[in-house]
Amino acid sequence: MTQPSHNPAPRPAPPRQLSLHQRIVADLEAPILAGAWPPGRRIPFEHELTAHYNCSRMTVSKALTQLAAAGLIERRRKAGSFVRRPPSQSAVLKIRDIKSEVAALGLAYRVEITRRRRRPGAPDDHGRLDVGAQGAVIDVTCLHFAGAQPFCLEERLINLAAVPEAADEVFAELAPGAWLVKRVPWTAAEHKISAKSAGRAGAALNLAAASACLVIERRTWLGAQPLTHVRLTYPGGVHELVARFTPQSG
Repeated sequence: MTQPSHNPAPRPAPPRQLSLHQRIVADLEAPILAGAWPPGRRIPFEHELTAHYNCSRMTVSKALTQLAAAGLIERRRKAGSFVRRPPSQSAVLKIRDIKSEVAALGLAYRVEITRRRRRPGAPDDHGRLDVGAQGAVIDVTCLHFAGAQPFCLEERLINLAAVPEAADEVFAELAPGAWLVKRVPWTAAEHKISAKSAGRAGAALNLAAASACLVIERRTWLGAQPLTHVRLTYPGGVHELVARFTPQSG
């Protein structure tokens, strides 16, 4: 009688050992995908990861580049890396560039920075940006033109604790709003829209103080940290707000 074969079953191949940069990717990816690190959370700085893994800065940079390419983090020069919003959680609100608004009218666009200064937080800043006297802000005002006519007065505060790179930015190439949208991720925004008289903005907009204006006040946050507050004043009759909605499931 033929005896059954007692050849052992093939052993599974040992798991492939991860390279160091792959291990760093896996370690950072896990809490992001699990939701333990929410959108807007700052991940450890490169020098902290270098010390923790006892490796070169190049290895850490390679890992962060891979995470950024996968859409999991956003890297910001001088500020660090932050967990990105998943596409399914992207805000319905769209912050439009004023230059694009003017271009849509078929008019030439230009912007003038009329004031830019760094200063300590003031009592009025707390309500607008949640910045007290211990904080610092960039206080910038600029006038946007459509052709030869003033189109919008922008009055903006930028929280330097959240956007330290703004300290040295003079906004020569991009207006403050466009610069922030391009450089700084945000996770939440709030709009306040009102009709008001031009008041002190009238002089800049070539309007009488009693002229009607549309005023949009916007605040944005990165996680729990306030980024910027802006007041946009448009002459009445030259601007309209259009919103598109889709039904929510559930």
